[in-house]
Formats: sequence, C-alpha cells, structure tokens
Amino acid sequence: MEKAIRHEGVIEQLQGSHVVVRILQASACASCKVASRCATSDSRAKLVDVFAADPSRWHVGQQVVVSTQSTMAGRALFLGFGLPLLLMLAVLAVALAAGCDEGLMALLMLGSLIPYYAVLWLYRDSIAHRISFRIEEGVETTNKTN
Repeated sequence: MEKAIRHEGVIEQLQGSHVVVRILQASACASCKVASRCATSDSRAKLVDVFAADPSRWHVGQQVVVSTQSTMAGRALFLGFGLPLLLMLAVLAVALAAGCDEGLMALLMLGSLIPYYAVLWLYRDSIAHRISFRIEEGVETTNKTN
C-alpha cells in the first residue's frame, strides 16, 4: 500500500467544484521523505485546491485532513524539475553535436524551458485533476491549542 502524505487544514473557501483548504504545517513534516522539496514545508500555511464531487458537504472554517499519495508528489517533482532537466540535457547534447559556442548553448538550454512551461501551463487543469489532494472522510483532526 502506498504511503499517504497527510496535512491538517481549515476550509477557507468553497468555489464551484472545489474546496480551498489552508494547510497548517505539522511537526510531522520534518520526518517526511519529500519535506525538502515540498512547498508546504516552506512556510506556516499554504492554500490548496481540493476537487470534490459534492463540496456542499463541507463549510468554511471546518477542520479537515487532506491527503495525497506519495507517488503524486513524485509526479509533481518530475514534471516541475526532472523533465525540464532532461530537456535541457537533450538540448545541450544537440548543441554540442552542432558545434555551438557555450553562450549560445546556455541560451538554447534556457530557451527550451519557455515552450515546456508554456505547455505545462496550458495543461494545468488536466494536471491539477491528476495530481491533487483529497479530503479524507471520517478522520478526526487534532485540536491544537497554544
């Protein structure tokens, strides 16, 4: 069974078919394998969109637990960093074979990222549905008082 990445949060907004949840940073992030690459470990709180078939079941201010599979984090890292690196290395190999000078190679490598991230932006909705969080049913949140 895959390990789930879980975060406690509070529902901030209900917008159409998705719920906006403010994720609160938990102490468990320190032991998470992807904490150094995870955007939620950078600051105290992040907003995430959770797609829901029936968002009317929740209300603003409700404490929930959102989760995703660890493979989703790997997919996101691959799309955001791995694939662009492979693209730049491929452009570097072609530029080296063509005998380009170093300055032009650097510009070509960086320039190759523009269409890549443009295509990623165009398909952002499709990617968001494939790499997404979900609200866990029947999970109690921990009440933290400071």
